[in-house]
Amino acid sequence: MILKQLRISRHLSQEQLAQMSGLNVRTIQRIESGANASLESQKCLAAALDVSIETLHQETIMFDKNSENWNSLPLFMKIWFAFNFLQLRPKRYTAKRSEVICHIFGFFFCLLGLVDEAALVGGLLLLLTAYLFTFLKWQGDKYGIWYEELID
Repeated sequence: MILKQLRISRHLSQEQLAQMSGLNVRTIQRIESGANASLESQKCLAAALDVSIETLHQETIMFDKNSENWNSLPLFMKIWFAFNFLQLRPKRYTAKRSEVICHIFGFFFCLLGLVDEAALVGGLLLLLTAYLFTFLKWQGDKYGIWYEELID
């Protein structure tokens, strides 16, 4: 069941989902940890998350390129994601990994900039790139276009 992924993708806490669905927080925790949910609990959760019960039983969240979210993106956003990831199916962990790598090397080169000006410029450019990936990740979360489940 992909309850946790659906909850996280909608930026909801377990407490918020419990309140929306009318279920106990402990029930949500048990279901997210793999326990079977009653049909009544499944109906409450599906209604609260505005999905079908069948959607709750999926193993992972996959983004359909023909879905409303992707189709509603402006062309420049589609190009932005494809260009930045060099892939037509952008994955969130790719953005996160690029962001972390750019931050690490950016700080390293900024420190190296104490010795060489060119290293400082390179470090600042890497930090700028890291912040662009942060923005890209935020846009992907906002529009819900990732091709795998949200992890963090």
